[in-house]
Amino acid sequence: MKSLPACLAVCAMALSAVAHAGNLEPYGTAKKDMHPYPAINRVYDVNYYKPQELNALYHFIVNVNKVVPGKTVVVLHGAEIRAFAKENYVKYQPIVDEMAGLARHGVEFRMCNNAMHAAGFRARDIDGFITVIPAGFAEIIYLESKGYRYINPLPTPVKDSRCLDNPKARVCRHRR
Repeated sequence: MKSLPACLAVCAMALSAVAHAGNLEPYGTAKKDMHPYPAINRVYDVNYYKPQELNALYHFIVNVNKVVPGKTVVVLHGAEIRAFAKENYVKYQPIVDEMAGLARHGVEFRMCNNAMHAAGFRARDIDGFITVIPAGFAEIIYLESKGYRYINPLPTPVKDSRCLDNPKARVCRHRR
C-alpha cells in the first residue's frame, strides 16, 4: 500500500503529459521586436581547427553586418590560418574568396604572428588582405580597450536544424 501514492503520482504526471501533448502551443506565439541597432564595433575571436569552419563564420559576419552598423575585425589565431596561405589557395579557394569579399566590404582580417610562425608560415606566405599583428589575444584585448565588443563565433550553423527534430517537416522534404 505504501507504493500506491507513488504510483498515483506517476500516473498523474503521465496524464498531465498526455493532456499537454495535444496542445502544441501552450505558450502562445512569439512576439517580434525588429528594432534597429546602433553602431557597434566588434572583434571576432577565431580559432578553428578546420578551415571549412570558416564557412559558418562567413555567414555569421554577413548576417550581423546586415543589421549592426560599425567596424568588424576578425582575429585569426588557430589552425584555420592555413587556409590563407598562398600555397593552399586552390584547396581553400571558395572560402578564401568569400573572406576576401568581406575584406573588400570593410571587414579587417588580422592574423596572429605567433600562430603564423608556429604553423610554419611567414607573412610573405599569407594572402594580401590579411594584416599580421604581434599576438592574437593581445590584439583582442587591445580592440576591447578601444570599445570593440568581443564575439566568439562557434562554427555551429543553424541552417536546416529544424530537420534534425522534424525530418518530415515541409521545408525538410524539399531539401532532400
